[in-house]
Amino acid sequence: MATILIVDDDAALRDGLAETVTDLGHRAQTAASGREAIGMVSADVDAILLDLRMPGIDGIETLRRIQDGGDAPPVIVLTAYASPENTIEAMRLGAFDHLVKPIGRDALRELIERLPPRVHPQQDGRGTEDGGLIGTSEAMRRVQKTIGLAADSEATVLIRGETGTGKELVARALHVHSRRSANPFIAVNCAAIPQDLLESEMFGHVKGSFTGATSDRSGAFRDAGAGTLFLDEIGDMPLAMQAKILRALQERIITPVGGKPVRVAARVVVATHRDLASQVASGAFREDLYYRLNVIPIELPPLRERSEDILPLAHHFLAQSSDGRSRPRLSEAAGDKLVHAPWPGNVRELRNVIERACVLTRGGLIDADDIDVTTAPIDAEIETASDLPTAVARLEERLIRRALVDCGGNRTEAARQLNINRQLLYTKMQRYGLGEEASGNLTRAVGKDDA
Repeated sequence: MATILIVDDDAALRDGLAETVTDLGHRAQTAASGREAIGMVSADVDAILLDLRMPGIDGIETLRRIQDGGDAPPVIVLTAYASPENTIEAMRLGAFDHLVKPIGRDALRELIERLPPRVHPQQDGRGTEDGGLIGTSEAMRRVQKTIGLAADSEATVLIRGETGTGKELVARALHVHSRRSANPFIAVNCAAIPQDLLESEMFGHVKGSFTGATSDRSGAFRDAGAGTLFLDEIGDMPLAMQAKILRALQERIITPVGGKPVRVAARVVVATHRDLASQVASGAFREDLYYRLNVIPIELPPLRERSEDILPLAHHFLAQSSDGRSRPRLSEAAGDKLVHAPWPGNVRELRNVIERACVLTRGGLIDADDIDVTTAPIDAEIETASDLPTAVARLEERLIRRALVDCGGNRTEAARQLNINRQLLYTKMQRYGLGEEASGNLTRAVGKDDA
């Protein structure tokens, strides 16, 4: 039998949880405030159910003070208003879990049964987002909790997910919620740097070490200092450079081009949209580096697999796009269209669609006709083609359109995503009327040059 301390300023919820705990065969204690709960924590308390929103000392501060007291029992934070920030902070401060109210009888039983060994019912003699992180879906809640647990770790984090899912936002959240937050956050897109410059960008160089090296350069590892170095699209890194990154991670030593070895202290977080395990199998990615990176994996779900997060994200982007003007509203039909769209470009595409609708819509209501999303599958574009060249052209145009939307109009990034050079992308955009001279919503969305 475990002793569970229930902390909630709502008497009805507090008493209801206490009754359920008792019915499950355990002992319940109650507190109406964080201050009262702090005074009740003792060796006899096996776990704490702690409400987040309370007057006076709120749940986060209560959790912090309980943890500061040493040898604290597991604390489960409960809230009716989960946000990425409070989930991450609760887990970072050592909460055992962060759950959304109401919590039912079966869920409470399962929770008590999985308490850590120190207080497990069968032991100890008594029987014991950026929009990109916004979301209350179970998949995003797992991401938020992992960020909280991993933030203060020194372990390397591998963030995986499709283009546009918000991988850099996760990396920034890991940094912001860590003890390194006062130090720099340096992001490097490995796919956007020419291969012959990548080593210098990462490790730096000394003056005169190669043609064009007119001054010393510190490089990303040293620029990050004691902060966080985020290596985006690590799966696109050349094999020769992978070996040097592996050494930097293992030995915490880098060698600038033309210089001497230097010790570095940055924590490394990496991300990729590629399947690294498949790349290892094909020989395109080093197996030893893969295992060195894949210490703490975070899998970001595509937007189509968390439809319950689409409207909260849309409202967030509406607020961002209003630019001081009165915020437009989504009609029911517009919301339904958003929820049922395929979102191949994920959160980034949703943001672009909302921004475009805000710019082009006059009046306070955004209707379904104002929402310009790609709803037809690519197969439908080629099924009606009468010959192979026409089918190939239709497919090529659709893929280019999608890449431009996914990348917010950044042509360099779109070319990288399509695995073609930028000049070839320009040529094909002109062929299909996708340049600045073209009309329509697509041009307004992607006709700008790279920022």
